[in-house]
Amino acid sequence: MRKLIAAVALAAIAGLASAQAQNYPSRSITLVVPFPPGGSTDVAARILAERMRPILGQSIIIENQGGAGGSIAVGRVARAAPDGYTIDIGQWDTHVGSIIYNLTYDLQKDFEPIGLISNNPQLMVAKKAQPANDLKGLVAWMKANPGEAKFVNQNAAANVSGILLQQMTGTKVTFIPYRGAGPAMTDLVSGQVDLLVAQGAVTLPQVRGGTIKAIVNMSPKRSSSIPDIPTSDESGVPGLYMSGWFGFFAPKGTPKDIIAKLNGAMVEALADPAIKAKFAELGLDVASREQQSPEGLAAFHKSEIEKWWPIIKAGNIKAE
Repeated sequence: MRKLIAAVALAAIAGLASAQAQNYPSRSITLVVPFPPGGSTDVAARILAERMRPILGQSIIIENQGGAGGSIAVGRVARAAPDGYTIDIGQWDTHVGSIIYNLTYDLQKDFEPIGLISNNPQLMVAKKAQPANDLKGLVAWMKANPGEAKFVNQNAAANVSGILLQQMTGTKVTFIPYRGAGPAMTDLVSGQVDLLVAQGAVTLPQVRGGTIKAIVNMSPKRSSSIPDIPTSDESGVPGLYMSGWFGFFAPKGTPKDIIAKLNGAMVEALADPAIKAKFAELGLDVASREQQSPEGLAAFHKSEIEKWWPIIKAGNIKAE
């Protein structure tokens, strides 16, 4: 009898989940951006939300929440109801590098991947008055002026980048904490800080406008969207890399049918030539079609964790 009751209950739950998925979405969706407005994550999220709105038939509300390298906002998503109405735009900082913080959730077990959006070159940029114009010159200046470089620390990627720069070049920086790349960029343009590592969406407009300098692309190879900026390997500090990417994640347990609808809307949006053009302007390389699937993001996320966690742990890198 107990087995029969349990079976009936499971069938009812399955039926309810199926009905919810069929009617999804019946109201607006909250897309959590784990950084303040104005940064690269915020810009990309708003572009996609606007394009996905007519596909899903519901509005996508952007909710910005900064703090602790984005881990506070991502924790909120981990605890949200797994019904498809709360998702986040995740990245290296929030879904890989955030192990430098004391997390209350599991990056490997508490999320459902929706799809990889883009691969994003991380740029190290400097204030216009910085004497150096490239990475070699910057390292020489830092050695001559130990500890004087004010290095923006707005997320896990920036924190790890600064520490790796110190370790690989025998230099010293002074970390300046910020809640996001948007506010940090304002101070970089005004010359209050010296160095910032961030994605092209927030750095390129200022680089192209001549208000800051591009020092290096922290990728193993040059980007198709910004081919004129050299890599660390070409600039005298081989192996000084920082990974950048965007992907959509939902809370663990979100029904597969709902994940499929969200993924379908994302894939359709990324196939739009207008979206591709906007992403290229921002220095974002749209992910391959294979990586845009839930399985593609899952495999990519796993490979990023396997690559970076040993580096972070071996370097005893903690949030600064």
